[in-house]
Amino acid sequence: MDPSSSATTRFGRFRMAMSESPPLLWAFVYFFCLLSGYYVLRPVREAMGASNDVQAVFPPAMIEFFAARGMALKDFTLQVLFTCTFIIMLLLQPAYGWLVSRYPRRVFLPAVYGFFIGTLLLFYLLFDSGMPGRGMAFFLWIAVFNLFAVAVFWSFMADVFSNAEARKYYGYIGAAGTVGAILGPVLTRTFVERIGIANLMLVSAGFLMVCVFCQLRLRLWAVAREQERKAVSGEQPMGGEILAGLKLIAREPLLRWLASLVVMGVGVGTLLYNEQAAIVRQYYTDPAASTAYYATIDTAVNVLTLLVQLLLTRWLLRSFGIGPALLIPGCAIILGYSILTASPLPLMVAIVQVVTRASEFSLAKPARETIYTRVGREWRYKAGAAIDTVIYRGGDLSFVWLHKFLSAFGSNVVFGAGLLVASAMTFSAWRLLREESKLPSERATTGTSQAAKTS
Repeated sequence: MDPSSSATTRFGRFRMAMSESPPLLWAFVYFFCLLSGYYVLRPVREAMGASNDVQAVFPPAMIEFFAARGMALKDFTLQVLFTCTFIIMLLLQPAYGWLVSRYPRRVFLPAVYGFFIGTLLLFYLLFDSGMPGRGMAFFLWIAVFNLFAVAVFWSFMADVFSNAEARKYYGYIGAAGTVGAILGPVLTRTFVERIGIANLMLVSAGFLMVCVFCQLRLRLWAVAREQERKAVSGEQPMGGEILAGLKLIAREPLLRWLASLVVMGVGVGTLLYNEQAAIVRQYYTDPAASTAYYATIDTAVNVLTLLVQLLLTRWLLRSFGIGPALLIPGCAIILGYSILTASPLPLMVAIVQVVTRASEFSLAKPARETIYTRVGREWRYKAGAAIDTVIYRGGDLSFVWLHKFLSAFGSNVVFGAGLLVASAMTFSAWRLLREESKLPSERATTGTSQAAKTS
């Protein structure tokens, strides 16, 4: 087939999708700005985690506490940061559950993003003044921001689009986000050494303000769709228990396997992440240089993600459902870890990480999110958020300490363990598919189905 003809066909399908679904444009802009705002800051977080300047990362009191006990805090940087992140997630989960239970969608969606915008302005002051310990505060904040902001986005998309629409459009929406994820690190790499890290906070805050405007526009279509289908209105407070999300995960097999899939996926990523941090700590001592290095890695990940989303994701989801999109990443990661177990070269570590993250963003994540279009509001906003925050960071915490133990035996042992984790991830995906097949094709409008009982 003529490449130009194929490109024309894909563009024609894209234009048709835009004409069929007016809210799609606002979803594009929303996800584009969300990931642009995040990826402007992600290299800063990575540089903080790999920094040799312990004074910039941790508060003086914490450094003194560890030193008094004969421990060098820089040897446990990631372990301490991930442990604190998990604790914060545990504390925030009830607060988030209270917010979504007590307030309607038109209140809690802008409130979540308004909080992040306000704190970005605070971080501008911290980085501009060079306050000690700013690295730890920022690392913890962006971990919370990434998970909550993205989880809220996909939960909201399930209000706007049906399951059939999700399979048609989520690949496109993901691609729009990936373009933003490519732009973010490019902006950082281009401007960080000119304008400084502090001003990147203002750039990100500007992107998030556009996200809030998109929320207000998309809410109109969400309301219209709920009225058309006589579904439970998101304009009314959801009610229910504050910890309903965690209870649903414990009770429902589908959510348990979904949580297991996420934890194992986090595991393979965390093991690679720690190996990469060790390399950066050795070769990049300047914060701006290490920030630029991570920006390059992010760019490579997002370019590959975009290619897969444009060429493969939509076709797979529409033609075969979510099965291949969930299983292909696991098989690719198993192959990558097998190579690393035999030959743990630094270049191969980088390549496998690019493939791991790109397959998660382009295939596994959109496939998982289509499931939420077929279940009730508490499954989407509470259980989904719990999986993407507390469960996710619990996996981070477990595997960052596991890596600390395994690294004493060498890279081959680390990657051998990663091979087992990747196999468990693929098994979890298979079991999730068995549970997913029991759901109705679309979210029910009454309380008679399993998916609607928690509405």
